Amino acid sequence: MTRPLVGTGIDRVDGKKKVTGGATYAAEVQVANVTHAVLVGSTIGRGRITAIETRAAEAAPGVLAVVTHQNAPRFPGVTAKHEPNDRVVQGLQDDVVLYHDQPIAVVVADTLERAQHAATLVTATYDATPAVADVQADLAAAFVPDLGPRSPMQITRGDVAAGLAAAKTRIEATYTTPVETHNPMEPHATIAVWQGADHLTLYDSTQAIFNVRRRLSTMLGLAPENVRVINHFVGGGFGSKGAPWSHVLVAAIAAKATGRAVKLAITRPQMQSLVGHRPKTVQKLELGADARGQLTGLRHDVVSETSRYDTFIENATGVTRMLYACPNVETVQRLVRLDVPTPTFTRAPGEATGTFALESALDELAYAAGLDPLELRRKNHADRDPESGKPWSSKSLLECYRRGAEAIDWPRRPAQVRTLRDGRWQIGVGMATTTRGSRQQPASARARLLPDGRAVVQAGTQDIGTGTYTIMTQIAADALALPLGDVRFELGDTALPEAPPSVGSFTAASTGPAVHNVCVALRRQLIGRAVGDPASPLHGLAPDAIDADDGALVAKADRKRRDGYAAIVARSGLPEISVELHS
Repeated sequence: MTRPLVGTGIDRVDGKKKVTGGATYAAEVQVANVTHAVLVGSTIGRGRITAIETRAAEAAPGVLAVVTHQNAPRFPGVTAKHEPNDRVVQGLQDDVVLYHDQPIAVVVADTLERAQHAATLVTATYDATPAVADVQADLAAAFVPDLGPRSPMQITRGDVAAGLAAAKTRIEATYTTPVETHNPMEPHATIAVWQGADHLTLYDSTQAIFNVRRRLSTMLGLAPENVRVINHFVGGGFGSKGAPWSHVLVAAIAAKATGRAVKLAITRPQMQSLVGHRPKTVQKLELGADARGQLTGLRHDVVSETSRYDTFIENATGVTRMLYACPNVETVQRLVRLDVPTPTFTRAPGEATGTFALESALDELAYAAGLDPLELRRKNHADRDPESGKPWSSKSLLECYRRGAEAIDWPRRPAQVRTLRDGRWQIGVGMATTTRGSRQQPASARARLLPDGRAVVQAGTQDIGTGTYTIMTQIAADALALPLGDVRFELGDTALPEAPPSVGSFTAASTGPAVHNVCVALRRQLIGRAVGDPASPLHGLAPDAIDADDGALVAKADRKRRDGYAAIVARSGLPEISVELHS
């Protein structure tokens, strides 16, 4: 019998392509008559363009076009946001400069080198306004964003003032986290190809092909079905590739202006300014505990940065409200608008920054109270969700504490700091709690059984280097009872059934069940055809009397009665048998 593949360590199905150079990333797709685009960025952080000189660039060898706000096609939908996670982007639509290195022109040439040279010839003059780019330089301007009555931006549970006043030990501390920029191995890149006036194909390095389709169709005024996004391999994203940025729109604009396919790859320096970042935070915490170490009050005030033209919130207080059992909790999220590009999601957004501050403060509280930091956390373990009072579906934090303590020999940790040494080296022993939410989103998938008995399973998801090709192939092979080599999983194309973005660690949990369910549905259809077909060895059996093994249906009571998948397809008279499920 075919052994289960899910949970089994296997070589990645895309591994050979990656190590031999066969994996094609967005900027490597071979497109006919492709041209190369290079962005020109602003040299001020805030103001207006008063003049932009492009004649030298236009006269340079190989240059096909220099597009600026003066000659770019106008698209009224560029500034529209239809979902909170949509980013407002800059598409050469006006003379306003909102941050340093903002795209103010794009040069298109027949080779990359010629485009790079011509881009250095574009110059601009500005009416500059002093820019503010640091949260701490403008803390007085911090405000609580209004996201409606159910907003988690300002939450109070219990009486925090009373809880802190009743504490035997109380601490106050302020922590800052810096700006962090995304630097995956593969920088952002897009190839834009127009087919006629209203059909656009984008080969884009993205974690969310359907997000790109939806957003670009809105900005360009196209029907969503007229925008196709393709992306078979992603060399990392860390959250920055979850939404399209300015370069995607500019690539499409440049392709429209030249009538040619345009490739636009972001440079490594531009990665620091054009595709989002984790915002800087300033976090003030107040904690109090009674003589037994039980938390009596907790206040967490977070200030983070956003741009002047868009809103992004680093939700650093979400964990604070649920991680420990404290009756009196107050959290507030505030923003400061700065002359910076809009921040974005970065590897555990909110949780990474928030737990750093919370856990650091807990250590300070433990030290001030003379308590063991691990015991302080155990004492305040939340057996139920402190916000809703509902039980957890599962929680193994106490077991994690136990195993972690054993692994690092926690009992050897002295109570007094700076006393543990290894020769001339001081040794630190510490611990902290962290968490990351797990979610699911609706996903669709298609399963096709080919005439040779092999299967093609498809879903419009993305592989950002985490093994999605392999995971989905395992799931499909198990559900269809096929050998691994007889299943091909296809992804990365908006022509396939829609699946959610590859963000938030929910690809396996969302697309995985869709793949499983569609393969089970295909297997059931095969069983239905076999039992109803007089030519099948399984004709007349009850469906639940039939199993599947190694590319065939078999009778459970007599496993010599087999009907191969290829034979079932052949008798169907169809070119293939397929099932598609939507959720």
